[in-house]
Amino acid sequence: MEVAIGVDSHKGSLAAAAVDEVGKVIEAREFPNHPKGHDAFGAWVGAQAKERRIGIEGSLNYGAALTKHLLSCGEDVREVPASLTHAERRKKRSQGKSDLVDAVAIARVVAREADLPSARRTAQLSDLKLLVDYRDQLVRARTQVANRVHADLVSIRPGYERGIPNLQSKGQLAKVRPLRRGDHSIRAELLRRRLAELVRLDRGIATAGDEIRTAVKQAGTTLTQIPGVGPLIAAKILGEVGEVSRIRSKAAFAVMSGTAPLLASSGQTNRHRLSRGGNRQLNRALHFVAFIQSRSTPEAKAYLARQREAGKSSKEATRCLKRQLSNVVYRYLIADAGIEMVA
Repeated sequence: MEVAIGVDSHKGSLAAAAVDEVGKVIEAREFPNHPKGHDAFGAWVGAQAKERRIGIEGSLNYGAALTKHLLSCGEDVREVPASLTHAERRKKRSQGKSDLVDAVAIARVVAREADLPSARRTAQLSDLKLLVDYRDQLVRARTQVANRVHADLVSIRPGYERGIPNLQSKGQLAKVRPLRRGDHSIRAELLRRRLAELVRLDRGIATAGDEIRTAVKQAGTTLTQIPGVGPLIAAKILGEVGEVSRIRSKAAFAVMSGTAPLLASSGQTNRHRLSRGGNRQLNRALHFVAFIQSRSTPEAKAYLARQREAGKSSKEATRCLKRQLSNVVYRYLIADAGIEMVA
């Protein structure tokens, strides 16, 4: 007999329930959410049937440590979306609301839904997002420090920009150091510290980039086969999308990415306008890909030319290209996940 186990995770406790194939409750218990509690939960799980699946709501939040523990023990752990738990609980409104009631609902979802996303893959995608967000934070911090360095140089060495147009490379940074020699002012000292901070941030950005490339390779994604999509953009897309199984169609993906145009017609004028909704980070990634393709691939150039011939402006044509790229990215994502394409 196969057993489905549901876990409702909270900051200090774990509510767990085991049900059979038809959803009949076998046992329900609560455990503390700390290492000893995880060991006790593992012992309880081990006493259940050998054929078992464990579903955890919040496997990336309060249930993250338990999830990691169970995966290391070789258990089949799935992430259960809160929306499915809520829908299941509504069937039994007379039971009210409690942690154990939620655990039973989660277990029944696990028993019924065979294609719940693996918690291992969900954690992998979450780690990608964390790495990308961390690198983005470093890049923003570097930009702020570089702007301060430019402001300092304007005061210390007016006209410096003719020889140092930017501070992006090690060579450009090396040219700045001689400019403060002989200057013992506070501004010159702060400039020295900011230059050291730029070097530290550059190292952090490079390290994060290497970690992201390794993680993307381990994810086995085919997104990098799309022209204009490198490891960093692929990581951004994977991290922002998460489990693609939760997105029902390419149209829904376009809405999520903010590439689905909004109708803006009036009178005899029929047109669409830019959507500012959806995930803006994902939209930005698609915009970058569209920008690269518009300058490097014959297919994108021909598509943009046809759109402009049809009377669309350059911006409207680019938005159309992003909409097409949204379909392409969605197709690659569901192919990687082994999901059948839905129109």
